[in-house]
Amino acid sequence: MPEHVSILQQIGLAVLAIATVAWVVGLVRLVRTVTVAPPEKLPALPLGALPGQAQAPALESVSLTPDERDAFAGLVRQFSRG
Repeated sequence: MPEHVSILQQIGLAVLAIATVAWVVGLVRLVRTVTVAPPEKLPALPLGALPGQAQAPALESVSLTPDERDAFAGLVRQFSRG
């Protein structure tokens, strides 16, 4: 190593290299698990904090007044011009 590189910089480089290798190994294992295993044999992801969706959300609509429709049509024309 060059003389102007401190021991802390060398240690930092070694830690980053080890972390990179560990990340690559984990990523390769994950990709192999997902691509090789059938979908029913994949491990369950720990998503306990996210609630399950019981049903699809209901569609919402708002009735517009004629003035609002005209304003919206003008806005759409303005956006379509570029």
